[in-house]
Amino acid sequence: MIVSLKLPMMFCLKQKVAFENIRHLLQTGRVKMTKILIFLTIAALWAGCGKKLATKSPNETNSDNNTNSPGYWMPPGPQPKLQTMKIYLGAETLDAELALTPEEEATGLMYRTNITDETAMLFVLPAQEYASFWMTNCPVSESAAYIGPDGVIEEIHHFEKNDNVPVVATNGNIYYVLEVNDGWFARHNINTGMVIRTERGSLEDTFRK
Repeated sequence: MIVSLKLPMMFCLKQKVAFENIRHLLQTGRVKMTKILIFLTIAALWAGCGKKLATKSPNETNSDNNTNSPGYWMPPGPQPKLQTMKIYLGAETLDAELALTPEEEATGLMYRTNITDETAMLFVLPAQEYASFWMTNCPVSESAAYIGPDGVIEEIHHFEKNDNVPVVATNGNIYYVLEVNDGWFARHNINTGMVIRTERGSLEDTFRK
C-alpha cells in the first residue's frame, strides 16, 4: 500500500515539474521574441533616418552605392531655406544655412537650381568621421570644405552635379562640411589651413558647448 501511494504522488510531482518547465520555456521564448521584435523595430526606425541610407551624405561607404535601392531614403524635393548664421573665412563673410538634423543634412542642397556665390550651407555632423557626401539630385555643381573640430579647413573638394559617387574625406577628423557654389573657394582665395569662425566665435564654441 505504501508503494502504491508513493508512485502516483511521484508521478504527479514529475508532471507538475514538467509542466512548470514547459511554462518557463514558453515564457522565456515570449520574452526573447519580444526583445527581438523591439530590436527589429528600433533597427527599422534607425535605418529610416541614418546617414548611411540618406542619398545626400552617407556616413559609411561600401560597394552598394545604388541610389535606386529600396533601402535608400530619397527626399521628395528641395527643403525650405534653413536658419542661417554668419560665418567668416579670412576676409570673406557668408550667410550660411545650418543643416543640423539628419533630414536637413540628408537633403542638403538637393534639387536647388538657384545656387549662387551667396549660397552656403554648413553641415554640423554628430561626431568626427570620414565625411562622405555625394550629389544625387543636385543639378548644379558645388565645392565643399571638409572641416576639423577646431574649425580648420582640412580638405576642399569639387562636387560634380548629379554624381552619385561619394567624395570621402581622407581622414576621420571631419566635424563640419561647408558647401558653396562651385569654385567659390578658389575665387575668394580660401585654402586649406584657414580657420572658419561664426558670429558667436569658434565652431566648437558655437555648436559643441
